[in-house]
Amino acid sequence: MKLETGICGEQSVSVTQQNTAKTMGSGTLDVFATPALVALAEKTCWMSVAPALEEGSGTVGTKLELEHTAPTPVGMTVTCRSQLVAVEGRKLTFKVELQDEKGAVGGGIHERFVINDAKFAAKAEAKKG
Repeated sequence: MKLETGICGEQSVSVTQQNTAKTMGSGTLDVFATPALVALAEKTCWMSVAPALEEGSGTVGTKLELEHTAPTPVGMTVTCRSQLVAVEGRKLTFKVELQDEKGAVGGGIHERFVINDAKFAAKAEAKKG
């Protein structure tokens, strides 16, 4: 697999008490939490391109413009579909669409950067002093 536009991904998650707004602290209701929607979008994007990366490389999320447009109750499933729409050097831009069994629940644009895992981890550790 080559890292190029057109790569698509798909991931799904069941809505449970663990990923509701009430449990995750982003609201008071037992519906799929926006932070869980964000995590699903990021996971779908990074997993879609992981097989195309060089050994020792990964991606990190750097920007997300996401709309969460409809609630999903506990017991349903949310599915994210991603498409890599631009590759500019190390910057990857994805379009994401999210839906449950009844229709669209969100969508947007997500940017990730290709990184060297070891260098990135060392940079983070260096912050400790």
